[in-house]
Amino acid sequence: MHEKRALIYAISAVLLWSTVATAFKIALQYHSVLVLLCGAAFTSLIALSVILGFQGKLSPALRSLKDNFKWALILGAINPVIYYLVLFEAYDRLPAQVAQPVNYTWAITLALLSVPILKHKLTKADLAGLVLGYGGVLIISIAGKNVTGELDLFGLFLALFSTLLWAGFWLLNTKNSKDPIIGLFHNFLIAVPILLILLIIFPPAAFDTSFKSVASLIYVGLFEMGITFVLWQLALFHTKNAARIGTLIFLSPFISLFLINLILKEPLQLQTFAGLALIIMGVLVSQRRRPKAV
Repeated sequence: MHEKRALIYAISAVLLWSTVATAFKIALQYHSVLVLLCGAAFTSLIALSVILGFQGKLSPALRSLKDNFKWALILGAINPVIYYLVLFEAYDRLPAQVAQPVNYTWAITLALLSVPILKHKLTKADLAGLVLGYGGVLIISIAGKNVTGELDLFGLFLALFSTLLWAGFWLLNTKNSKDPIIGLFHNFLIAVPILLILLIIFPPAAFDTSFKSVASLIYVGLFEMGITFVLWQLALFHTKNAARIGTLIFLSPFISLFLINLILKEPLQLQTFAGLALIIMGVLVSQRRRPKAV
């Protein structure tokens, strides 16, 4: 029963994450990067508050913020503030079928960052994953040029830089012993005021308050930053085989590509699939067990 429940939670998370690349592009049609992030982060904060309330953890989470303030400030500044500002700007500049697969190279970046930060040794698997993953990025970049007629190199740099931020966030997060959902709640509790200050300093020319506009903000906040993360945590909690559950995440980018084509009408390129396959191979290779740090 627990494994069945874990599978339901995991598949639900994967399906929802498969929609977010399309949701990003739709939302960016209505909002600036900063407005999108501010609205989505506020939505996510509300969603996490409701979830913790149902779990009876909201009051303890609020009380524990004082003790966790340093980590909440550091981690919240990285995710959601800096990470999503960079990621949304990358999506604003690139075709979704380029930005989305490139974002999956964060796992390769994580393996590389673990060398200086966690004192892991750089293995042949790490190097092979690096070659495969970034070879895939090169192929996907060519595919993106076929879609738009030109390649936004700064957008590609931002997409790659976002993987560095995300990998760094998770490495730092390993030093934070808080319940992951409470930790994420603290991050957003710190991040929302920061984003509001940025919005005051850099106000948009106008706010689009149409139904589609507001719905896009809420959707991104719920299903990229909030509820889906909780579903994934529940899947890992209920399973005895986290590795098997973890492999399901690789369904997401392929499902996402078809949604990008169906909804955004981006013409899919064969190079995109080839590049994505190389990236996933690189991720799998780089995640092979490495020798313990000495």
